[in-house]
Amino acid sequence: MGCCRLSRLGCSQDADEGGGRATAGDVGVKERCLNLTGCHLHDSDDVDIPEDLVELDLTNNRLSKLDPRIRRLAQLRKLSLERNLFDDEGVYPISRWHTIDGLIELILRDNKLRTIPDVSIFKSLTAFDVSFNVISSLSGLSKVSNALKKLYVSQNEINKVEELEHLHSLQIPELGANRLRVMENLQTLTSLQELYLGQNRMRGARRIATGSRWYPKDGRIVHLKKSVYWTSHQITLLQLAIWKNRRVFCLLHVLPCRLEELWLNDNQIASLKGTDQSVHGSRERLTTIYLERNPCASLPDYSIIFEEDISKPSAD
Repeated sequence: MGCCRLSRLGCSQDADEGGGRATAGDVGVKERCLNLTGCHLHDSDDVDIPEDLVELDLTNNRLSKLDPRIRRLAQLRKLSLERNLFDDEGVYPISRWHTIDGLIELILRDNKLRTIPDVSIFKSLTAFDVSFNVISSLSGLSKVSNALKKLYVSQNEINKVEELEHLHSLQIPELGANRLRVMENLQTLTSLQELYLGQNRMRGARRIATGSRWYPKDGRIVHLKKSVYWTSHQITLLQLAIWKNRRVFCLLHVLPCRLEELWLNDNQIASLKGTDQSVHGSRERLTTIYLERNPCASLPDYSIIFEEDISKPSAD
């Protein structure tokens, strides 16, 4: 089992990279990172797991049960169980392992989870990845630490945004490729920097009385006024790709002024008329607009319109 060895796992660069030499500190960090990626493990019984590990990467194996020795890793800060066969029962023990409650990054991407695991013991958790599972609800996120900054739940079966209200430190929620029809319950996320909503079932949006919920209407986006949804004004990247919508540009009337990137590829935007007014609020910082595979991208005067109407952003 030659691949099962202590490795670098992104803790630091290889010792001789770029002609440099590893310092004593570098070696110490590397020795505390165990990379078992792609070892075809069905279990890790025959693998030595040092108790002073800081990072443990078990990506791309055939594991379905947690090695009980992980509970002894009091210094563990990052645990990756990506691309394995864990179901809800398989990861349940981790919710009781208080010895490793100092975790700051937990990756459960691409497994067989049906529910959000209980990670309430991890009070310092800043990155949590449960994307590419079969999770149908965000129920359980209310127990996640409010220290969380990055949440990845893409490519699941989620149909409602919920239990995020307490995540005031959240900077990046990846909600793409689910079954969402309504943008809601995001108004308290005052630290947002990037928002990913592409490949959902949203066909349009309309502002209702509360100003905090958007929902589709007749498969098209109608004019929106600025609402409390954008109270943070910190978002720098917004992904609204693959909505199959014709009037996505109408959303730009409510975009924050700090927006730097806007992804609108794979919609049905046929015209660039009024684009200059739509991006006016973000114009000082906006550098890139992705419009690939929209009808308007094939217009003969496509580039000319952008040069004349939008002097700051670049269209890709």
